[in-house]
Amino acid sequence: MKKIRNFCIIAHIDHGKSTLADRLLEYTKTVFDKDLQAQVLDNMDLERERGITIKSHAIQMNYKLNGEDYVLNLIDTPGHVDFSYEVSRSIAACEGALLIIDATQGIQAQTISNLYMAIEHDLEIIPVMNKMDMDSAMPEEVEDQIVDLLGCKPEEIIRASGKTGLGVEEILEAIVHRIPAPKGDPEAPLQCLIFDSVFNSFRGIIAYFKISNGTIRKGDLVKFVATGKEYNADEIGILKLDMVPTQELSAGNVGYIISGIKTSKEVKVGDTITHVKRPCDKAISGFEEVKPMVFAGVYPVDTEDFEDLRSSIEKLQLNDASLTFEPESSVALGFGFRCGFLGMLHMEIIQERLDREFDMNVITTVPNVSYKVYTKKDELLEVHNPSGLPDLMLVDRIEEPYIRASIITRTDYIGQIMTLCLDKRGELIKQDYISGNRMELIFDLPLGEIVFDFYDRLKSISKGYASFDYHPHGYRPSKLIKLDILLNGEPVDALSSLIHFDNAVSLGRRMCEKLKELIPRQQFDIAIQAAIGAKIIARETIKAVRKDVTAKCYGGDISRKRKLLEKQKKGKKRMKQIGSVEVPQKAFLAVLKLD
Repeated sequence: MKKIRNFCIIAHIDHGKSTLADRLLEYTKTVFDKDLQAQVLDNMDLERERGITIKSHAIQMNYKLNGEDYVLNLIDTPGHVDFSYEVSRSIAACEGALLIIDATQGIQAQTISNLYMAIEHDLEIIPVMNKMDMDSAMPEEVEDQIVDLLGCKPEEIIRASGKTGLGVEEILEAIVHRIPAPKGDPEAPLQCLIFDSVFNSFRGIIAYFKISNGTIRKGDLVKFVATGKEYNADEIGILKLDMVPTQELSAGNVGYIISGIKTSKEVKVGDTITHVKRPCDKAISGFEEVKPMVFAGVYPVDTEDFEDLRSSIEKLQLNDASLTFEPESSVALGFGFRCGFLGMLHMEIIQERLDREFDMNVITTVPNVSYKVYTKKDELLEVHNPSGLPDLMLVDRIEEPYIRASIITRTDYIGQIMTLCLDKRGELIKQDYISGNRMELIFDLPLGEIVFDFYDRLKSISKGYASFDYHPHGYRPSKLIKLDILLNGEPVDALSSLIHFDNAVSLGRRMCEKLKELIPRQQFDIAIQAAIGAKIIARETIKAVRKDVTAKCYGGDISRKRKLLEKQKKGKKRMKQIGSVEVPQKAFLAVLKLD
């Protein structure tokens, strides 16, 4: 055990975590030339296309220092705020962390929040300044920022470059010398923490675990504590670039177990594995429960695919434990699921993964957040979608979730960023100078306001220099109303939204205008209306496609033409009564991108 080191790599988006991980793997000869490609751990097509890490990836390296062999277990983590749950799980399986800071950008919001998460778990932090080969690097300035943040000595900061391989040897030595070996007793009863799992269509569910105490051998009868189910360990092993089977693994190690589990409900991330004959006294305390921020309905395009969609989401949940879902039904879309996501990027990625990995074509409704509704009888209801809102006559007050947001930016953009936050009903809590021309703004913002386009607008205002991080900060009373969209007097429940009173009229107008562009013309007039309760606040009309019925009348009395037009008018009226309007899928998506 003295020769094992478990560590993860944490950083802000695009600070070069995955590239630096490549150099470590190359230096320790874990990955050979034929497998070597940029961001070798990002094995999902989606990750390679977008250039972001979505999943944490665990891999084991062997390293020789002063004639001694060490085993290093590395976990590469995502940097985007929407995947922070991945990071929290990786941190729980490690004793140390490499904190990577881009020498051209300095400390950013996600750097700070990931660092606090690591410090809470008592991890040993090794600061690394990356991208030192760039001409725009500012090593002295960034070094001062790191010393202020961590309180470390300047000589403890390693200067490195993921592109050229500078400082890789120093990093590996620091991992061996500075990160403590895992604690645990190989002779004690078995205790393993499951930190990730994946579905394989041939072998069932593969669970990744870290052993805190005890030893597990191939063929052992093991029990998953949370579900109480028992299995044989058909295969155990370590995670190299591929899975490598072994006969036994003892305390401190990270590995995988295959035991022929077929149903995804039986494996929970954060669960403990133990022996049936000699169980441990208590389960390892897992990670905190995930709190979804954004809710949206996910419906199959064909209603027959409902069960397929259920199994696809269950399999996806194995690999992404921050996804939550429950069945629901809608008048317009039939049966589907109400899914909880950590943010808009997370929602987009899940939708994309359902399409690519499971071939599921889905319709997603307008995303919204969960509100607390207090009735006049003092009952508390949690409302996730507008159709769940009780009659306004019965409601005493509605409370909406707030977040505490930290925005780090250059001083040049402060004015515009403040305007953006105040437009979103934000409240400035404090502002601090971090260094010369960088500032941290702390705002309290309603979550419902930042769900749609806040992040994109923040990036465009600040030319990409502002970084944004947030955490939930309680509920506050708010003046919310339900905005309905009616087509020919019929409400379309998938387009309803709960919205703050001040924004309702402008949003209603914009939605009507957008739908007018997107809904194809029919044989009859279609009225698109936005309504609050019984009051119509906006209206657009899509004119009917008409045939010129008077073309055959040339000359003659006007009454002949009028007779034909009246006849056409009656037909259109009858059509309107029985005709129904199909709302195309892109109309649902366009509502999200109104700005």
